[in-house]
Amino acid sequence: MSIPAHSIPVEPRWPSALALLAVFCIVEALPHHVYVIPEWVAYGAVAMVLVPMIAVALQPGNDVWRRLERNSILLFAAIYAANTTAELADMIGIITIHPPETRAVSLLSSSLSIWLVNVLTFSFLYWQIDRGGPYQRALATTQKPDWLFPQMASPEVALPNWQPKYVDYLALAFNTATAFSPTDVLPLSRRAKALMMLESVISLLTLVIVAARAVNVLP
Repeated sequence: MSIPAHSIPVEPRWPSALALLAVFCIVEALPHHVYVIPEWVAYGAVAMVLVPMIAVALQPGNDVWRRLERNSILLFAAIYAANTTAELADMIGIITIHPPETRAVSLLSSSLSIWLVNVLTFSFLYWQIDRGGPYQRALATTQKPDWLFPQMASPEVALPNWQPKYVDYLALAFNTATAFSPTDVLPLSRRAKALMMLESVISLLTLVIVAARAVNVLP
């Protein structure tokens, strides 16, 4: 027996929308950071994600908006994963080819920009990939999880019918970018492990090579 779409509890979209806006406001406020893609592409990507998010919040039973939300987030993540890699390569090129002493502030702000967008991008990926996304998790399908949260391993300490929300995946992405390894959340699937390794590599290169070099040459 299928469950009517309108009766399925919808995960609030405001935490993910707020995280998206907060990160891009911080990135835009950073001085002299390096751009690889044009600014209008960045604004378009943000709008591409926000519009279906708002539509899903207003019309939770609409399958079209849910698919658009998922596809737009995956496209957004692909664009920014490529952009982050290109920016990181550019920063390493500045350090190794050009004298960085005159661009210390640019290096530092760019490294912070790369790190923040890296965390945001992978938090969206984790949120949408795990067990088919928020809608499929709300259905409580038998699909195997990609990550094992502590509440899932010890249900006696969790609220009844607990399911991970976007903030849980944001914390997972933040911890992966800072600890460079799993902390309290364990990856189970191969794609989860691959994504966490990729995020850790980007974060490690950003902090160890770019940010450390920028701090070293600050007057």
